[in-house]
Amino acid sequence: MLFSYLIVCPLVFAAGFVDAIAGGGGLITLPAYILAGLPVHNAIATNKVSSSMGSTAATIKYARSGFVNWKTAPFCAVFSFCGSGIGSNLALLIPADIFKVIMLVLLPLIAFYVLKSKTFETDREPYSLKKTIAICVLIAFMIGMYDGFYGPGTGTFLLLLLTVFAHVSLNEAAGTTKIINLTANYAALAVFLYNGKALIPLGLTAGLFSMAGNYLGATAFTKKGAAFVRPMIILVLALFFAKLIYELWLK
Repeated sequence: MLFSYLIVCPLVFAAGFVDAIAGGGGLITLPAYILAGLPVHNAIATNKVSSSMGSTAATIKYARSGFVNWKTAPFCAVFSFCGSGIGSNLALLIPADIFKVIMLVLLPLIAFYVLKSKTFETDREPYSLKKTIAICVLIAFMIGMYDGFYGPGTGTFLLLLLTVFAHVSLNEAAGTTKIINLTANYAALAVFLYNGKALIPLGLTAGLFSMAGNYLGATAFTKKGAAFVRPMIILVLALFFAKLIYELWLK
């Protein structure tokens, strides 16, 4: 059991730092739990315990920093929740490998855009409140479907889409992303706890490390902004790309 803690806790801390800045922490944490010897369902459930704690810490930090727009974030959370339910049902009907091949093509293009674009340095002309809400809830719904269908990199995609298409500032996009992620995490956590799949002691201990990593990551974001976001997003996309290759051809 000590072996599990020694593997999981440091990786969860690092993932929390990355996740608070650019999303994608699950690309690190879930493999960590599996590497520690947990069966897949227990790994997913226990990961939700720690990630929910970490997301809470990051969300509080962003909210206190004034990065959460409470006029749009609640709508996004609701639509993301609904989209996730639809995506979960689609996952039962559509082979995941089809979607993985599509993502394998899209990820390098997204990485190229992030490297070349000045989106994170220069805020776009803001839309009216109604138009902003309409675009944000559409993004939240679509990414919610993706999260329910497959999931990895959800926070990263939200951050990119909110800044590019909704013309939301980087700071506000980060806050909105955390609200959406937090809602999704709590919903999934409730299901896993009800079914008794989570290893509570490990999850709570790792959750403390996740909270520390998320808080430090959110603090770094508030101080450095785009200087931290770009390299972290590239890291997340690279991890996601490697994960897809492994699942499609090496597993």
